[in-house]
Amino acid sequence: MTLAVRYTAARTLDTAQVEPSEPGPGEVLLAPAFVGICGTDLHIFHGDMDARVAAPAVIGHEMSGRIVQVGAGVEGWQPGDAVTVMPLRWDGTCPACRAGHQHVCQNLDFIGIDSPGAMQQRWTVPAATLIRLPESLALDHAALLEPTAVAVHDVGRAGVRAGERVVVVGGGPVGVLIALVARAAGADVRVVELSAHRRRIAEELGLTAWSPADEDVPALVREWTGDAGAEVAFEVSGAAGGVDTAVEVLGVRGRLCLVAIHARPREVNLHRFFWRELTLVGARLYDRGDFERAVTLVADGTIPAERLISKVVPLTEAPAAFEALEGGGDVMKILVDCTDDSQGASA
Repeated sequence: MTLAVRYTAARTLDTAQVEPSEPGPGEVLLAPAFVGICGTDLHIFHGDMDARVAAPAVIGHEMSGRIVQVGAGVEGWQPGDAVTVMPLRWDGTCPACRAGHQHVCQNLDFIGIDSPGAMQQRWTVPAATLIRLPESLALDHAALLEPTAVAVHDVGRAGVRAGERVVVVGGGPVGVLIALVARAAGADVRVVELSAHRRRIAEELGLTAWSPADEDVPALVREWTGDAGAEVAFEVSGAAGGVDTAVEVLGVRGRLCLVAIHARPREVNLHRFFWRELTLVGARLYDRGDFERAVTLVADGTIPAERLISKVVPLTEAPAAFEALEGGGDVMKILVDCTDDSQGASA
């Protein structure tokens, strides 16, 4: 048996012993080490994704760990290998897959949402989802690879180029990661964030951060850019005001990259899109190349993972950690430590 964190109903999580599945052909059994709690996990916790999540459901998809056992036909992997998981299983037959966009498969199984996730002591996944980790990369730092891959994909979708002015609206974990990846691409970056705690973290990382509550952000952007406006804005806040700000700060032919999940339709200033010939692009998930780039950025310290980890809690305290994250402002990233053998994991 293995201990797991399960979503059972809106705002209800438990820890329970579950039976780990043996790895079948093409599968591997993993021992997750650290699992990050992300915004999608909070959406699940709030009951917003009940149409996809069949309770009781083991959740979590930002992870690092090691292989325990390999199934028949698995080549190139062995017990003890350090890995993370790109948690996507696509059908390969839908129109999106046939067009080469498997990461947005029209029948996508996002592992950890549509099927059992990583917040457990033993986890069976397809070997095809594995991403190899360098042994020099600490496993707690490696738990940030999935959101870093998101940021890499987002910056790529926006087409950020060296020398461009970039505004990131929303300075949570993904927003800060986008800012760091954009900076690594040579962009000049500003972060807009309400939380003083998160602004302070951004500034400690060498980023300039503005408060939309205390400062006129569009005016600051005009001053910064010589009245030209930013070339790129990322909307990562998920708030109506964030959408307004992201549109307002863009210059002529600017690009708005929509990253946040908006649970309801938003009003958008389409006249601004017409007047300045703006472009809107959506950015969802990642592909293998994004993950491999993320490994490089975290391993070489471009992404200072240790500065983004606010707290590490044992598996048994994960439900309380979800409640702590709801406040949002005083934490950045909480990791769940799944490695406590005293909790009864067995291969």
